[in-house]
Amino acid sequence: MELQQQFEAAVAQSKTLSQKPDNETLLKLYSLYKQATDGDINIDEPTNMFDFVGKAKYNAWNELKGTSKEDAMNNYITLVQQLKG
Repeated sequence: MELQQQFEAAVAQSKTLSQKPDNETLLKLYSLYKQATDGDINIDEPTNMFDFVGKAKYNAWNELKGTSKEDAMNNYITLVQQLKG
């Protein structure tokens, strides 16, 4: 199976996990997904100091800057497989 197909299957599987992952894991899934689909971060950092979720998402994605889309896809697939157990 091609990497893109494996990634799309992992995205679908991530929505049907038996248990909801903790917030840290959800941020990792989010940032890997964004890096795999959009590449390096392309949004401005949230300016509202009370937008904790927005800032956490921004920081998680920003930490992956420079990671190739293929590496992000592979890491996403691996993480979902670990979560499936």
